[in-house]
Amino acid sequence: MYRRILSFLKYFGAFFLLLVIGSCVSQEEISAPPVEEPASFSQSGENEVPDRWWTAFGNDELNTLVDTALASNFDIRTAWQRLQAAEAVVSRERGGLFPSLDGTAGAQTTRNQSDFGSSNDFSVGLSSSYEIDLWGRIGSQVDAEEYRAQASLADYQTAALTLSGQVVQTWARLAEAQQQLSLLDNQIATNRKVLRLLKNRFGTGQIRSVDILRQQQLLEATQQQKADAEANLKVLQHELSVLVGRPPQDTLDVQPNQLLDLAPLPETGVPVDLVQRRPDVRSAFNLVKAADRDLASAISNQYPRLTLSVSLNSSSNTAGGLFEEWVSSFAGNLLAPIFRGGELSAEVDRLEAVKKQRLYEYGQSVLTAFQEVEDALVREQKQRESINRIEEQVKLAEQAYSQLQLQYLNGTNNYLDVLTALDEVQQLRRDLLTAKLTLIEYRIGLYRALAGSLEIERKTGSDR
Repeated sequence: MYRRILSFLKYFGAFFLLLVIGSCVSQEEISAPPVEEPASFSQSGENEVPDRWWTAFGNDELNTLVDTALASNFDIRTAWQRLQAAEAVVSRERGGLFPSLDGTAGAQTTRNQSDFGSSNDFSVGLSSSYEIDLWGRIGSQVDAEEYRAQASLADYQTAALTLSGQVVQTWARLAEAQQQLSLLDNQIATNRKVLRLLKNRFGTGQIRSVDILRQQQLLEATQQQKADAEANLKVLQHELSVLVGRPPQDTLDVQPNQLLDLAPLPETGVPVDLVQRRPDVRSAFNLVKAADRDLASAISNQYPRLTLSVSLNSSSNTAGGLFEEWVSSFAGNLLAPIFRGGELSAEVDRLEAVKKQRLYEYGQSVLTAFQEVEDALVREQKQRESINRIEEQVKLAEQAYSQLQLQYLNGTNNYLDVLTALDEVQQLRRDLLTAKLTLIEYRIGLYRALAGSLEIERKTGSDR
């Protein structure tokens, strides 16, 4: 019995020897994307962008909120499970590189009605089969799934970076909304004060009633803008709650009353480093390599396959004699495709087109990465100029309002000019807040465009 088992194990070990001496198809070197990479970006600072880029704003409460979102957001959990599924597919495909080993056991009782007799049959056995990967078909399939798993990892990191950007952007908008409300409260108080002064002067016959009506209209318009700002504030609070994985009714206890402080312009580096750093670009590149391995597998599928099988069986009509007699077998099977109606060659053509498609998608992702950095740089530069102009307009409008108000009180001007100037001052102050928020959003876009891989600790069992 033991001699039979040892013989079986020798056959089984021969499979691994054949695995070592089997042919290995070399991978084709993937060419660079069909994109001319520029030597540098148009602007650059000196501060390096950290992997956790939002920490560059130096706000501890915001840092905690982003960490909470990365741990609790359902989109991130979904991306994590996609990564787990991709890694499981790699393990599944890798199993084809090794021989399969199955055990069998059976028992059967047969009754003869003529003589009321019966017979028993018992059997046990081991069987193994293995396809020698002569042309690298199975290995190419494994490689393809490994590249897809790497792409899924990059997609997971991209989702984390996208989520962090959404949280920081919502935080900045929430801070701006808080400041807009505070500004509108001050403007409403100013408009009410002016309205009281007009009513007092109307009692002495110094102004017309239409001036009071126009001031009341401005007061109502300001209160209506406050209502819109309050609604916007609530919506942003709901959005922030959902981003951290909570119901919108569960308002977070955060009060970002101040806009985020901007550090000096970060270092943009060289474009070639950006291609290697950004996870979305690396995902596209891994999909190109996966398509290349799919094509190699399809080409190998046109060649013959050699499968080896080994079996060891014992059978007896009694349980006690089951392991006394053993039958072993070793067989080889060669399968060569001769005619498939063009099916195999068509699959090769399809996968070759898919590979080119992935290559062009990779090139487009590289161009998009360059564009996002350049767009953020030029937008921030021009937005700073815009803010300076709005600040100058606020000063001029305040001066104009003061002069027109004085002329009106002296009786040398009508109130419509004063009202128009007051409305312009208040609107410019609100526009200035919005412009500062836009500048922060452009900086967020720049950090997001320059950010590299984001390592997130997550236990697989925590999401079960």
